[in-house]
Amino acid sequence: MTYADVYNGWKNDPEAFWMEAAEAVDWIKKPSRALFAEDAPIYEWFKDGVVNACYNAVDRHVENGRGEQAAIIYDSPVTDTKETISFTDLQSRVSLLAGGLVAKGVVAGDRVIIYMSMTPDALVAMLACSRIGAVHSVVFGGFAANELATRIEDATPKAIIASSCGIEPGRIVEYKPLLDDAIELSAHKPEFCVVKQREQARASMIEGRDYDWDAFQEGVSAADCVPLAGDHPAYILYTSGTTGQPKGVVRPTAGHIVALNWTMKNVYGVNPGEVFWAASDVGWVVGHSYICFGPLFHGNTTVVFEGKPVGTPDAGTFWRVMEEYKVTSFFTAPTAFRAIKRVDSKGEFLKKYDISSVRALFLAGERADPDTIVWAQDHMKIPVIDHWWQTELGYPAIANPFGIELQDVKLGSPALPMPGYEMAILDDDGKPLPAGELGAIVAKLPLPPGTFNTLWNAEDRFRKSYLDAFPGYYETGDAGYIDDDGYLYIMARTDDVINVAGHRLSTGGMEEVLASHPDVAECAVIGVSDQLKGQLPMGFVCLNADADRDAADVCKECVKLVREKIGPVAAFKLVTVVDRLPKTRSGKILRGTMVSIADAKPYKMPATIDDPAILDEIKVALGTLGYPAKT
Repeated sequence: MTYADVYNGWKNDPEAFWMEAAEAVDWIKKPSRALFAEDAPIYEWFKDGVVNACYNAVDRHVENGRGEQAAIIYDSPVTDTKETISFTDLQSRVSLLAGGLVAKGVVAGDRVIIYMSMTPDALVAMLACSRIGAVHSVVFGGFAANELATRIEDATPKAIIASSCGIEPGRIVEYKPLLDDAIELSAHKPEFCVVKQREQARASMIEGRDYDWDAFQEGVSAADCVPLAGDHPAYILYTSGTTGQPKGVVRPTAGHIVALNWTMKNVYGVNPGEVFWAASDVGWVVGHSYICFGPLFHGNTTVVFEGKPVGTPDAGTFWRVMEEYKVTSFFTAPTAFRAIKRVDSKGEFLKKYDISSVRALFLAGERADPDTIVWAQDHMKIPVIDHWWQTELGYPAIANPFGIELQDVKLGSPALPMPGYEMAILDDDGKPLPAGELGAIVAKLPLPPGTFNTLWNAEDRFRKSYLDAFPGYYETGDAGYIDDDGYLYIMARTDDVINVAGHRLSTGGMEEVLASHPDVAECAVIGVSDQLKGQLPMGFVCLNADADRDAADVCKECVKLVREKIGPVAAFKLVTVVDRLPKTRSGKILRGTMVSIADAKPYKMPATIDDPAILDEIKVALGTLGYPAKT
């Protein structure tokens, strides 16, 4: 079947499409229908079905003869550790941890926060919660105590499962003191904590509250999978809110299983038994969807990688993992490839490894600039597929469906809508814009199964944040346009569309031009306040490691490039070279924080920032450009 056949098949009969996709799931009781729209615009999927996510991710593969297949491959260059866990072994580990939780009184509907490092134990904890119907919320390990505290207060967990520490290149981050401080700060106190001790930094335990991971499971009965209603919350995942209060995205169980399972073959092109690797972290939506649940639902082997694209030990570590485990499909953020390209622009490390098992590279998490895509294509000799989705959506909304039919690649576009998504571009008044015009990207309701259907304990905020601005549509918060062929172009967050003397311009379009400069490894463009023009674009560029150039010359060439490609209307003349850009731990550039610094506005230190010291470097760079401007 062609992409058009599949997409039109969904559009013509969404109910039949999703009921057919649901046939690939093992149900305790099959749903009577797919969509429940009685409470529109709050939609629910497979609501009257009965199912268990852990059973679909683990037990059914053991029962179907896949018990000895590798479920998880753990590769940790930062600890020099490798481990392979079969589905049978995973079933044993998960059911015992779940049994420990049950023995302590955790029941379906109770919340459990997971605050763990990038090890298989984090997946075991997620699956153990799913097994008994506990609603888990993974918080990125190492988050600051006050940020963890806000999540504890919002989710009110009965228990917290934590690692004693996390390991970053060159440093150990002790999690337990952060956890203790967070519990102290929080008005809600968990009944107990389970701590996985790591030898790199063992945690001190509080008697009566804290339990050692291993001792916690001794002598308990293994827990069976609990039947759960299709609309039972699988998990809560907190995403940043503009008010400073994080938003708890709620993922209902049945749609979560159906949608993720469908994407493994149709979007990512993998077959059961093959090795799938998403180089991300637990705590981000990719960790949930494509390190833990998606591959395991589909019977794939998933790779849990504790390391970085460069420095653990070098820029060849990704290629080494691909060769060693015969990875079939690889997914990471564009920033990872920019890091590799910056250190090894000629791809010398890749020549040392055989990555012939890899059929496609998938990029998401931020805009993939054409230069990075072309670099990866040229060196890997495989399709490089940009695709777009969000924490709220849970899986790709816009993609090039590698498992159905590879479409033409248009650099700068994540391609076409997947079944379930009908996209539109609207102006500020909610009117549709013609092809090629920049506006707000929205998706027609209902959103498909596997997406969120509310925020935890905050339905009013859910409606206000996502549904009220454009009735009948989900507001993505992104800006872009759709071309004559239906390809979507994500140009910026809505807040990153700047107004220069009345002209609406995309910072993403300028970044695309800057990234095309041969000496530029990565870049960011922000809009800064200007008394005359309202806003002016400001560029920050990082140079390739082997670029032996005068920074001032590169800046002049960058200004010239933008004027040539976008035109004088962009008024682009502020640009500086920096060693690095401020980013979240998942690789997103903190443009909003940079804008606040440039405009001398108060800002809160982002909880997700990779290294707070970078902001001091940005302040110095802004000073060279005359910002913050004195009024």
